[in-house]
Amino acid sequence: MFWEEKSMLLISDVHLGKVAHFRKFGAAVPRKAIHKNYVLLDQIVSDFEPFQICFLGDLFHSTLNKEWELFENWVAKTPSEILLVAGNHDIISPHKFENLGIPIFQELIMDDFLLTHHPEEREGYFNFCGHIHPAVKLKGGGRQTLRLACYFKTKNQLVFPAFGAFTGTHTLKPKRGDEVFVIVEDEVVKI
Repeated sequence: MFWEEKSMLLISDVHLGKVAHFRKFGAAVPRKAIHKNYVLLDQIVSDFEPFQICFLGDLFHSTLNKEWELFENWVAKTPSEILLVAGNHDIISPHKFENLGIPIFQELIMDDFLLTHHPEEREGYFNFCGHIHPAVKLKGGGRQTLRLACYFKTKNQLVFPAFGAFTGTHTLKPKRGDEVFVIVEDEVVKI
């Protein structure tokens, strides 16, 4: 999501390094999946030219692996300031991120917004978060179903979909008053 007033891209759950992590343990995951995240990151940075990029946790999936060098190269060529709100998968030493000029936060408060990885409710703040990898299931008249990743908005919270190309989803059921914005190809559509 691009926060225009702050010139900030908000991205959650990229899970860089996950492909190499799974391949290391014998999973037959195509190498192409590694580069898909970087191609998309390059595209949105080029499209929006943000002053800052704030990752809402789970930027890197696991311990250091071969993908860390790709990440270092991407950071070196990216003109935006990068911030990381730590997620449960961000287990690499904070010094590695700091050496790249990336500060790490447990949470960020900007105006009336609370930026976290795990969903959190706090009086007086609207929460931007990730972690859940939300999706919704749509049903057709002929018993067909379709599960789509989404932005899931409640009264005081917006849960971001996982950005990473190699991540799963968790199906949520909207309640009255919730809003769902599904991702269909290159568009975000309110349903």
